[in-house]
Amino acid sequence: MSPKMMGRWRNQAIAIGAAAMIVLTAPANTAQPSGVHPGPMSRQDAFARAEALTALGRQMFFDPSLSASGKQACSSCHDPNHAFGPASAAPVEMGGPNLNRPGIRAVPSLRYLQAAPAFTEHFYDSEDEGDESVDNGPTGGLTWDGRADHGKDQARIPLLSPFEMGNKDEAQVVASLRKAPYADAFKAAFGADVFDHPQDAFDAAVEALGTFEQSSTDFYPYSSRYDAFLAGKAQLSAQERRGRMLFEDEAKGNCASCHLSEPANDGEPPQFTDYGLIAIAVPRNPAIPANADPNYVDLGLCGPLRTDFKGRTEYCGLFKTPTLRNVALRKSFFHNGYFHTLREAVAFYASRDSDPARWYPKKADGMVDKFDDLPKAYWPNLNTDPPFNGRKPGDKPALTDAEIDDIVAFLGTLTDADQAGQ
Repeated sequence: MSPKMMGRWRNQAIAIGAAAMIVLTAPANTAQPSGVHPGPMSRQDAFARAEALTALGRQMFFDPSLSASGKQACSSCHDPNHAFGPASAAPVEMGGPNLNRPGIRAVPSLRYLQAAPAFTEHFYDSEDEGDESVDNGPTGGLTWDGRADHGKDQARIPLLSPFEMGNKDEAQVVASLRKAPYADAFKAAFGADVFDHPQDAFDAAVEALGTFEQSSTDFYPYSSRYDAFLAGKAQLSAQERRGRMLFEDEAKGNCASCHLSEPANDGEPPQFTDYGLIAIAVPRNPAIPANADPNYVDLGLCGPLRTDFKGRTEYCGLFKTPTLRNVALRKSFFHNGYFHTLREAVAFYASRDSDPARWYPKKADGMVDKFDDLPKAYWPNLNTDPPFNGRKPGDKPALTDAEIDDIVAFLGTLTDADQAGQ
């Protein structure tokens, strides 16, 4: 394993341990082990509380009454039968009070986010833990631009987004919770008077959702055939083995440079992401209504949804590297859902630079409008590591058609057992 990968895994192992401890710690604002902010708890009480919040969060996750329309639950876009990702092939989902407001980005899967570290602008790692000298740049966080650090932070976004669940404010969410069939369970977990304090009640709601999303059975079962293969309990076909080699070959697919595929030094299963944010210039998707405005550009880390890096040109066009676990279930790919088959997505990497006419439209003068969804001022931010590797139009692509098929076959081994046949 390369020094970069080893360093990543050390930090991922720390993050996994931290996630596991979330249920054991809480702000010590009160002396009682109940309420919105319980004080220190015994291990037994902490696990009992986590179990209660998980059950409560599960009910909330599937409850459409928590949306302004009364028809859209978290599960409407994060379908458990599609690895908690979208069931549709649409690049974006519809939301809002009347379910007629289109989103601007593809819906990501909520599986395998438990080890994501908090966002940092500068992620340092090296083979020698005593000399963390390699700056890998923006890393971590949740969502396509990394603007939420924890599940409870992420849960706030769709509840209040005007083009998602569409609630006008926290009080509207709390009013729905007060009428929910699990309102008594909510009060039992967070205090009998919790609904009298709307901000506390909203904070409690997103904590319950975040706790549910730490459920290993639901969100990180590690039950794929590749996991079984790593444990010596399954075999890969010849094509899948070739695909794995190409996936990890630094001169070919080089996919594992960002989508880490080897177990951690402590045996922790691979997450198939390094949690970094990079720019790869996916073609502009005309199927996203926001893109009808030629002046609108989704620049990821530097906006428009994330605002703290607005004006930081070196970060424009960067998007989160998602896990590839369960990727074969998806019907749209990348942050804008431009591609609709896994094979197309892999092929794009192989020939983005050697055959740009295949991927990008032509301008009025007949020239290829290369990198058409990224203004030229930000082209220096583009990733040029293999398989891109500085290739020019007409050069041989990084992967042959057969090799692309092999990688796609390997990616099919990352589907969890409970998703097989979906």
